[in-house]
Amino acid sequence: MKFTILFNRHWIKTTILVVAAITVMVRLGIWQLDRLEQRRAFNARVEAQLAQPVLELSNHNVFAGLEDMEYRSVVVRGTYSHEYQVVLRNQIWESQLGVHLLTPLLIDGSDRVVLVDRGWVPFEDFTGGKLAQYDEPGTVEVRGMIRRGQTIAEIGGRTDQIPGPGEEPLLAWNLVNVAGIASQTPYDFLQIYIQQAPDPDWTGLPYRSLPELELTEGPHMGYAVQWFLFSLILAVGYPLYVRREELAFREAARVSTRRLYVDDHKPMNSQDNHTHRPA
Repeated sequence: MKFTILFNRHWIKTTILVVAAITVMVRLGIWQLDRLEQRRAFNARVEAQLAQPVLELSNHNVFAGLEDMEYRSVVVRGTYSHEYQVVLRNQIWESQLGVHLLTPLLIDGSDRVVLVDRGWVPFEDFTGGKLAQYDEPGTVEVRGMIRRGQTIAEIGGRTDQIPGPGEEPLLAWNLVNVAGIASQTPYDFLQIYIQQAPDPDWTGLPYRSLPELELTEGPHMGYAVQWFLFSLILAVGYPLYVRREELAFREAARVSTRRLYVDDHKPMNSQDNHTHRPA
């Protein structure tokens, strides 16, 4: 079959649609491969940080580059400033709605402050103004995991309108926007926060938790292969389909022509070839 047939008047529109579909499928396959590389890079970064020893955050020399140490274990000592505590809204614990307490911690021996996610408490305690019962006075030791601050919401999520100078502080946040929360306080915050780890000796509220990390490659390779197979099937199958249709059309045309030829050359009935004589 000559491929020029695909671009004749009869097939040109369908061919354009098929080429567009193949292009989209190939692009989707490449996108899935890109996602796979991003996933692998994320996994490698997390595994590297998980393998690091616990970071002592009391040393001034470790304050730089903390954003690149996300998911590394950390320990810090200091005093909470409950006056500037805020909450992270829409947090679920065993199907119950609540909030996470985000509390500034004044680091011992330093003028810096780090935000600590101290864990989950019921939503009713926030709306009822009962958060003071969860205050932890005095010097505390916090063990947990370094996390990056959040400024961009996930799909379907909401960002926060950071209050301007002289405006009322925002007490409930949709994201752990460290810079935004720090702007409501007189403190110099580190640009990370600590998600406090569960402690076997701590059985009450707030309930501590660490992120559930899925360090797999996910379904991206399978999706990529799927899109490439779809594009290959269409790229091979469409010309074969056109060839079959063209052959069927030509065969039908030959049959029709033959019938017309036979009809045109069919001998007349013998009865019509004789003149009837009168008796």
